[in-house]
Amino acid sequence: MVNFPKQKDLIFRILIVILVSGSIQRENLCSNHPFAISTLSTPPLDSSILHLSLKMLDLEGHLNFDNISHAAKDFGNICHYLPSAILHPKSVTDISTTIKYIYDLGPSSGLTVAARGHGHSIEGQALAHQGVIVNMESLSGKNMDFHTGNAPYVDVSGGELWINILQESLEKGLTPKSWTDYLHLTVGGTLSNAGVSGQAFKHGPQINNVYQLEVVTGTGNVVNCSENQNADLFYGVLGGLGQFGIITKARIALEPAPIMVRWIRVLYSDFETFTSDQEHVISSPDSFDYVEGFVIINRTGKTLFCLEIAKYSYRHQDSESINQIIDAELSKLNYIPSTLFESEVSYVGFLDRVHISGMKLREKGLWDVPHPWLNLLIPKRSIHDFAQQVFGKILTDTSNGPILIYPVDKSKWEKTSMVTPDENIFYLVAFLSSAIPSSTGKDGLQHILKQNKRILNFCRKARLGVKQYLPHYHSQERWKDHFGPQWETFSRKKSTYDPLAILAPGQRIFTRAGRSQQQ
Repeated sequence: MVNFPKQKDLIFRILIVILVSGSIQRENLCSNHPFAISTLSTPPLDSSILHLSLKMLDLEGHLNFDNISHAAKDFGNICHYLPSAILHPKSVTDISTTIKYIYDLGPSSGLTVAARGHGHSIEGQALAHQGVIVNMESLSGKNMDFHTGNAPYVDVSGGELWINILQESLEKGLTPKSWTDYLHLTVGGTLSNAGVSGQAFKHGPQINNVYQLEVVTGTGNVVNCSENQNADLFYGVLGGLGQFGIITKARIALEPAPIMVRWIRVLYSDFETFTSDQEHVISSPDSFDYVEGFVIINRTGKTLFCLEIAKYSYRHQDSESINQIIDAELSKLNYIPSTLFESEVSYVGFLDRVHISGMKLREKGLWDVPHPWLNLLIPKRSIHDFAQQVFGKILTDTSNGPILIYPVDKSKWEKTSMVTPDENIFYLVAFLSSAIPSSTGKDGLQHILKQNKRILNFCRKARLGVKQYLPHYHSQERWKDHFGPQWETFSRKKSTYDPLAILAPGQRIFTRAGRSQQQ
């Protein structure tokens, strides 16, 4: 709450509402996006009024109004717009106080709030034009509370990085069950989406490996929720794209940690054989512990497909039995024999391998470039039609970045807000492109964005039943189409937990009360 005498507080709030009423600017969220929708704007909010208003809050942490330009962009480096302030909270109360204050100002203020973890969103989802960015990493580094036993877990801050959780849990011989490919992301960020990697076929995504959450809703309320307590909010927030609350604490499921990993890659020239083998592997969850794959299209147009699998070892003396299992399982696959590549690496080295590659890109100055990524979930029935059209026809090579492709089993994906195709087996296909900022050729941003648009248009016209992962749309009608029959429930939860649409404006799903948006 605001630390004013009641009478002064009331007078101050009235003044703020009068001053800011009608002065909010609704600016296009991605003004430099080649396919963004233009919008008309009213005069911008008087920043001095906003600063005065927020500076009066009684916080343990602090609000920063200067040196905030880094929060105007994200990893995608496609959308750029400046917030008015960054909150560096020292407690959950700081987040609650700030949101409660903005909520109490009512619709007239038009202020929004976006939680920012490691800033790894692609299309401005974690940005807030003229709003308040909550630096969730300010809450990281708190003591992690481990509970061992038959069902071990750890309580962590929503701003904690997964790599830190891995390092701490390994000291106790434990590890989270499900991961993303990149571990230098925050808990709250991945749980607001899904958190998918090669373990998803076995354990489901990260959102299905959480026992409990602490959430600050769009009204400023701090709510503990789980499967048995406030379940409507619990399942709504998981995969809810930040629309119903900011995740400030999570109880993560753990399991015994492996020591070493046998890492195997094999190649295929035939897509049908490749997908058949991938589906065989995920149907035998006791064979391998990790399944992914990727597409290789060279400049001559020849396409190869790589199956990437891994088997965990929990004791050094298990080496012989692990070899027997691997040999038996590989004998069931139909890859090109001469392409078999095997290595043995540490568990940490395997899970954190993408970060190591990222460090090399940073050294070459190739990290802070635009990343027009496209992530799709494609039902099994459509994957061959998709591959036939996209691999080799729409795409002529994969020099702009890797293309991941692997199947998952929907039975492991429980009732959350995440939208998946209407089939038990579906594929994640991720086009992880990087653009050269100065280029106007095939490695330029506009070319890659047009290519992504061609892929999406094909999926839509061919009625493949595809859903976007980490979705981004520029109209509510497209969002309704994305959610399908889940839209009514999603919209109802928004009205319940964030009635003024204060939270996560960068998703562009709902319009902030007090603002207008041209669809």
